[in-house]
Amino acid sequence: MLSSANARLAAARRLTRRPARREAGRFLAEGAQAVRAALAADAVVELFATAQAIQRHPALTRNAAEISAKDAAALSETVTPQGIVAVCRRTDVALATALGRNPRLVVGLVEPADPGNAGTVVRTADAAGAQAVMFAGGVDVYNGKVVRASAGSVFHLDVVVDVQATSLIAAARAAGLRVLATTATGARNLDDLVDGDQLRQPTMWLFGSEAHGLPDGVVAAADASVRVPIHGRAESLNVAAAAAVCLYASARAQRR
Repeated sequence: MLSSANARLAAARRLTRRPARREAGRFLAEGAQAVRAALAADAVVELFATAQAIQRHPALTRNAAEISAKDAAALSETVTPQGIVAVCRRTDVALATALGRNPRLVVGLVEPADPGNAGTVVRTADAAGAQAVMFAGGVDVYNGKVVRASAGSVFHLDVVVDVQATSLIAAARAAGLRVLATTATGARNLDDLVDGDQLRQPTMWLFGSEAHGLPDGVVAAADASVRVPIHGRAESLNVAAAAAVCLYASARAQRR
């Protein structure tokens, strides 16, 4: 078992902080699903696991260095550590690279604040068949809570980081994508777009922060603003839920 003072383990602990992740070009992926996806993407630099995790996932942890449960908890950014953590290479790509692959469905997250919701949107985008998720400010996609909430999806699609929203919109439009901004007061109703068969073309959906939504300038720069209709008495939808509704509407239209 590795000592808590081991240099490799100490370096991994530093990756729980955003500046250290940026400096090292590394991040942590915790949990069996995320580690499995990281291994499949050939992104794993080093793997740590507790004795219990090694017993539970023998095939997945055959090259893991054993660590204590206490050290596993120190590598976790979640309340319930899973005892298996991979140090991974950053996997993000340049905006031009992602758009150069002619994607048909793209997500733009503008200043997301909640890591769990951000990770869930990445997972949802992957499930809906989107090809890329692009972060314009906000939470770090390599935050442990984002990676864990994505359930490995950060390794499945193109992730773009550190891009400005205005640049993102201009580049997406130049690549032939229609840019739709989601807002509670959107001029267009999602149901009308679905009923009018207006979601077939390549599309980038923009989603904002949970508390403030999209900035007014971002909404104005988009091709259209879209609201998800509320048929019951709920005040609004969680951003991850709204993303699921919008992305699956586009996915269905594009697959007809």
